[in-house]
Amino acid sequence: MNAESHAIPSSMQVALKSCCPRCGKGKLYDGFLTLAPACPGCGLDYGFADAGDGPAVFIMMIAGFVIVGLVLWVEVTWSPPYWVHAALWLPLTILLPLVLLRPLKGWLIAQQFRHRASEGRLECDGRE
Repeated sequence: MNAESHAIPSSMQVALKSCCPRCGKGKLYDGFLTLAPACPGCGLDYGFADAGDGPAVFIMMIAGFVIVGLVLWVEVTWSPPYWVHAALWLPLTILLPLVLLRPLKGWLIAQQFRHRASEGRLECDGRE
């Protein structure tokens, strides 16, 4: 299959569908967060993809902002007992990062593909 026979999916489509960033057909993951070795549709090698800790850091910031904001709002508005806070925020603290992690990792991988990101290298002219 050549690259001209299909439209390149947007980064958001890759994130939401967990599909190949080149063809949009093949699956991106083998497991929950384990990348497949290559796209079964177009053969794109996913070896270039290294999201590293980026998704986790972004999710800590996003989920932390949302949860802490909601906790403060509920506390100031209703002042519930601590067990109500625990019942509300513990499940959200577990579920929100799990829901966001896979799409955000897919989005970052799609951005790496789109911008041809690679490991930084220093050019050396032979002098010491």
